[in-house]
Formats: sequence, structure tokens, C-alpha cells
Amino acid sequence: QVQLVESGGGLVHAGGSLRLSCVASTSVRTFSFSTYTAGWFRQAPGREREFVAASRWSGPSTTYADSVKGRFTIARDNAKNTVYLLMNSLKPEDTAVYYCAADPAALIGSEYVTPSRYDYWGQGTQVTVSS
Repeated sequence: QVQLVESGGGLVHAGGSLRLSCVASTSVRTFSFSTYTAGWFRQAPGREREFVAASRWSGPSTTYADSVKGRFTIARDNAKNTVYLLMNSLKPEDTAVYYCAADPAALIGSEYVTPSRYDYWGQGTQVTVSS
């Protein structure tokens, strides 16, 4: 079992920046976060959970939703079992609860963007962007 804990959410004006962090922990001695697919999703009130960004392995294999491409960056520090979401040029429509997700499989293709493909989820952190 892997636990994910997000932090870094808050209230920011449009055009501002935030950095979300997600720390993974487990009692499994052989745990290696570097082999997990890590993703970020978000959910606004009344809407379905939507994909934001994902990172596969520790390499350059990243993918982004069109709505955040060029503004958001997913990064990971495997030594700290942490994945980050760097959010720049924030817009009011980015307001949502942001969730970190992880899966031990090397997800490919459309699996990246499918919430049900991820085994582990954090509790979420609120991001509010004012206009």
C-alpha cells in the first residue's frame, strides 16, 4: 500500500504561480517510486475528475492536458519520493481540487489520462485562482 500526501494548494490571483507537491510513502521495503507512473488530476465542483499531467519512470516521458500545456510542468524527485506540479500563468478556470495519483505500472497511451488506471490517490489540495 502506498500513501500519497499533497500540499501546496492555496489562493492565487490570475497570472500567478503555485507549486504542488506530492510525497509517496509506504512500509514496503522494496518500494521504488522511480518505477511508478505519477499523475496529477483535478476536479472542479460539478465536474468530473480530469487529467492534468503525468510522468512515466524518471525520464522525459511526460504528457499534459491541452488546457495546461506550456503553463504547467510535472517534475519528480525520486530520491525524495516526490512529484511536483509547477503551475504558472494560472487562470480562474484552473480552480479545482488537485489530486496526485500513482500506479506501479508503466502506463501508456490513453492509460495516462484514465483515473481508474491509477491504484493510489492522495486526499487532494484546493487551488483557487481569483480573477
